[in-house]
Amino acid sequence: MSDNLKNLEAAIAGILANERTPTPEMIRKWINDFRKIPSCAIDDDTAERLARDLEMRHGVTMRIGSLLVENEFKPWLDSAKKSQIDPFYWDRYRKLLAQQGFSSQVVATMDDVTDRTLGLLEDPRKEGPWDRRGLVVGHVQSGKTANYIGLISKAADAGYKLIVVIAGIHNNLRNQTQVRIDEGFVGRDSARLLSKKSDRFIGVGRIDPSRRPVTFTNSIRDFNRVIATGFGMALQDLMEPAVFIIKKNTNTLKNLFEWMKEHSASRGTTSINVPMLLIDDEADNASINISHGKDEVSRINGQIRSLLRMFDRSCYIGYTATPFANIFIDPDSDDEMVGEDLFPRSFIISLDPPTNYFGATRVFLDSPDQIIKHIEDNEDLLPVKHKIDFTITALPQSLIKAIRTFVIARAIRLARGHEKAHCSMLVNASRFTGIQGQLRNEIHIKMTYIQSSIKINSNLKIESALRDPEMMALFNVWKEEYSDTGFEWPVVQKFLFEASAPIKVVEVNSASPGTLNYNDYEETGLNIIAVGGFSLSRGLTLEGLMVSYFLRNSMMYDTLMQMGRWFGYRPGYDDLCRIWMPEEAEGWYSHISESIEMLRDELRSMEAANATPEEFGLKIRSSPDTLIVTARNKMGSAEKVVVRVGLANSFIETAILKRDTKTLDENREAVVRLGERLSEAGLSGSGLTMVSGGYLIRKAPVQIIMDFISEFKNHMGSILTDPGPVKRYIEDRIDGELAEWDILFTSKTRGKDILTWNLPDFEINCTERTAGRKSDASTLRVTNKQRVASRGIEKTGLANEVIAEAELEYRTEKGIKGEAANYPDWIYRKKRKYPLLIVHLLKILPEDGGIECNKPVTAWGISFPTTTMEEKRVEYVVNTIWLRENYRFDIDEEEMGGDDE
Repeated sequence: MSDNLKNLEAAIAGILANERTPTPEMIRKWINDFRKIPSCAIDDDTAERLARDLEMRHGVTMRIGSLLVENEFKPWLDSAKKSQIDPFYWDRYRKLLAQQGFSSQVVATMDDVTDRTLGLLEDPRKEGPWDRRGLVVGHVQSGKTANYIGLISKAADAGYKLIVVIAGIHNNLRNQTQVRIDEGFVGRDSARLLSKKSDRFIGVGRIDPSRRPVTFTNSIRDFNRVIATGFGMALQDLMEPAVFIIKKNTNTLKNLFEWMKEHSASRGTTSINVPMLLIDDEADNASINISHGKDEVSRINGQIRSLLRMFDRSCYIGYTATPFANIFIDPDSDDEMVGEDLFPRSFIISLDPPTNYFGATRVFLDSPDQIIKHIEDNEDLLPVKHKIDFTITALPQSLIKAIRTFVIARAIRLARGHEKAHCSMLVNASRFTGIQGQLRNEIHIKMTYIQSSIKINSNLKIESALRDPEMMALFNVWKEEYSDTGFEWPVVQKFLFEASAPIKVVEVNSASPGTLNYNDYEETGLNIIAVGGFSLSRGLTLEGLMVSYFLRNSMMYDTLMQMGRWFGYRPGYDDLCRIWMPEEAEGWYSHISESIEMLRDELRSMEAANATPEEFGLKIRSSPDTLIVTARNKMGSAEKVVVRVGLANSFIETAILKRDTKTLDENREAVVRLGERLSEAGLSGSGLTMVSGGYLIRKAPVQIIMDFISEFKNHMGSILTDPGPVKRYIEDRIDGELAEWDILFTSKTRGKDILTWNLPDFEINCTERTAGRKSDASTLRVTNKQRVASRGIEKTGLANEVIAEAELEYRTEKGIKGEAANYPDWIYRKKRKYPLLIVHLLKILPEDGGIECNKPVTAWGISFPTTTMEEKRVEYVVNTIWLRENYRFDIDEEEMGGDDE
């Protein structure tokens, strides 16, 4: 970056620090005004790139999310701010955020959010014993750390004397968190503590070093009793707040507990009379009670509770992005759920991400066709399921293409002026460190070959350069992925050598030395291809992540979402981001993304109704998604697990079907009999309405639906469509909300090679679906994503004005201007008055010997509306043996058997 551009950016930054809502016109005027000064003169192209970058960063907004609070909590913060609180630590941190490029709107919202959170803790000056338990629900890689550093700063200002942050179960994540807190709260490089090196101020310490929090841990080592004892003082005697950043590890927690007991407990007691704040980062991981034996408490869960009980005055806040897996699901009974010490009985906060957040909704619901690339060539070279002694002999072509994509993407970033930016690629394809090492070596060999080809050819004329096969392969990647990103191939080729030369391939796991120290590369940017597993699956941030290659087989909500290291902020390069994964994984991500969006929507609704955290916890426990979560938690304790679920406001469908000829025939007959009963009731024929996607019948009596569900032969793998619980749920509402139904028979418009099927009074043009790769002789999985219905199908039967209302509410809630490209089906489901039965007659592709090509395969789905009645749950029996055989429930450290990271 030229000195003139640096000078110009510094000048503009001074203006932006005091401007809440800069418009694109204002930004361009400021740039053009300063360009007249010789020391800030830049060309037009550079000026426009700077304007777009500033527009993206400072046009960002962030809204306060939803909040549930227990009854009868007495507010205290507003009065304390008037006379008791000096915002020293928060003011330092706020100034640091502005220096780091956070928009003034985002900083202002963070100020509001952290105030709101602090106000839900207890007043640290309040005497007598008290404790508070809360939960903050964020998004993966959305800035939770930045948020809780702000909270730590304000808590210290308010009078909390001891702050403990439990940060992940691996050293590299703990170290990374320590560095962030050093920068944002401590103000000193903790790696120099108790060393012979001189003190070094960093971050907020450069803004105002007059006050210094005490840190008992540093960015190199976790908590150590000997080092802590070397400070020679008890916590009660500290003039400034003390902070511990520790690993979520039983030995670390044991050492911390015993040291505090020995050095800080009140004489003659085991308690400490210092107000303490404990922040549990990634609270769904290892903190929750997931022990396989009933009445057992997981060790870490118990240790956290013991640590809290040591303090007369304490607050616990769990931070998580995956609340389905959190603490209020696991206890067997509702009473046990509420009785859990870590249950967030005091408050639950849902954080809304800034508008520039690159998250699950953007990736999997709004723009999957652009961002997601499917892996279909790995099974011979790098199968999803492999043993610890597997040998890698070559890389799949999809991985080689992903590597080339990373090189091209970095070249485009250089063309955009991002020469100092960190750039990363993630490869997460095995849980075994030995295989990660093999993979790292193979990628290194391939990267070296690519670098050599670029070194030789990139300075040649285009025609000569493209005679080289590797250069042609890179050109084809540019043409397929990035030809519309603003730079033609000659420009990209010019930057290829500078883009590729510094790229290193590194392992990131428990066996690899050191950490990813981005601070050492502030002037040049760190450019890496990171190969790992669990360390890359939770918490660890890869700066500048552009390309991801994800080859893991997990259906667990927390595991999958936390593996999404590609979520986060991508200012100025979000259009370059690409993710390779199996199509099945994309299906699970899409489902989980919608489930979590529904959960957040439910939290907003419950906030409007003044509901409590306990009521929200009970609501989550009734979600159909708890079938999988609970079954996983009980996997080691029983062959079968009983789970109680409510089906209100949910969608279920038979995406897994029996494949034997007898069952296929019987299920076709069930559809024929459904058509006959509708005809006898006078509802088909003239009662049919042609709609988008098929034929609609309105106000069908519930008994016809009950008969069809009873006759349809369900596959045990299609858990939610088990006819017993579904019928019991309907029976509870048979005379009220579910007395009349809409029925949609899906049918496509005519075309070539359409399979047709006759029902009484009408003819179906069968819709086409593929057989998923995991289908076998006895089981048909409909599509790799295991989804039968098309997106938008649940608005069938709704009036146009109701559909428009649902879509407007969604756009308003999301802050979307204009028309949204993709609307989730749950927004229509909330508006339904009548339940919708969807009947599919499918032509399965490719045709094979397992299915008669001239007969359709039948499937069904139900969209259940919300209920105004008491939420009665029905019992499902989950066969854990079948789940274990068909799905991989990684990542749990206890399940790794010492062979993995």
